[in-house]
Amino acid sequence: MVDEGLKARILVVEDESAIQELLAYNLKKEGFTVDCTDDGEEALWMVEENVPDLVLLDWMLPSLSGVEVCRRMREKDVTRSVPIIMLTARGEESDKVKGLDSGADDYIAKPFSPRELIARIHAVLRRTRPVLEEKKLEYAGIEIDLDAHRVLCLGKQVHLGPKEFYLLCRLMERPGMVYSREQLLDSVWGQDAYVDVRTVDVHIRRIRKVLEEAAPGLERVIRTVRAAGYTIDKPGEDEEEE
Repeated sequence: MVDEGLKARILVVEDESAIQELLAYNLKKEGFTVDCTDDGEEALWMVEENVPDLVLLDWMLPSLSGVEVCRRMREKDVTRSVPIIMLTARGEESDKVKGLDSGADDYIAKPFSPRELIARIHAVLRRTRPVLEEKKLEYAGIEIDLDAHRVLCLGKQVHLGPKEFYLLCRLMERPGMVYSREQLLDSVWGQDAYVDVRTVDVHIRRIRKVLEEAAPGLERVIRTVRAAGYTIDKPGEDEEEE
């Protein structure tokens, strides 16, 4: 099961209510955060409003097919890299090829066992969001032991609060990727948390202070990208002071 503070968010797009409920139950039991919809158009809106870590996508949807949803997600920058597992009653090889060609990362035919599906999900997440599956993150002299909740800066242990710890994990899982304040807020506090978006700035300042105290200059590895958000990367010309 994934760490409580690092739950993967999975969007289930399935129009059969019994299957949707079964999927949601088993995914929540495994420790995932789950959103559901039975409509392809709504799914496209949901993935842009709050980008999930993985989408379980039914092939046969009433308005917009799963294949078309997959294709449209792959056309947009914000959702292009979101992993997709297609769910379908169609078992023909040609259908499987069509689903994968549309951009799906994996394909599982109905009926399937929940255990097999969970195993497939973990396999995909290991490739796409290793922070949810692996035990350690390292970048630019910063090392995070996810099991022990320990952070080392150039070999020196530092102490972060829970929110700072998970913010740093989120940034370090994809160095160079720019996360908006809203994305970081959703990832660490949860989509339903009533917290001002500027709370992220406060916690980023705390992280920078801890890094600076451990190794002067190391705090600059967390960059503020103008009009966009934050990233862990080498300092650049567009860095802003907080």
